[in-house]
Amino acid sequence: MRLYLSTYLAALRRRFVAEERGDVPGWVMVTLMTAGLVFAIWLIAGPALTSVFEAAISRVMNI
Repeated sequence: MRLYLSTYLAALRRRFVAEERGDVPGWVMVTLMTAGLVFAIWLIAGPALTSVFEAAISRVMNI
């Protein structure tokens, strides 16, 4: 029983430790694409969001 348990635990450790490293180039690509999308949305919607924010602040200040 003890040999079986230690073999099982060793197999579990190999399985989960090896899979945690991940795909570094994939994560770099995801990070860069997310940053690009945020920049593009900010570039397009920035002026509209600024005017909405300023209008909301001016309404709060006038109350």
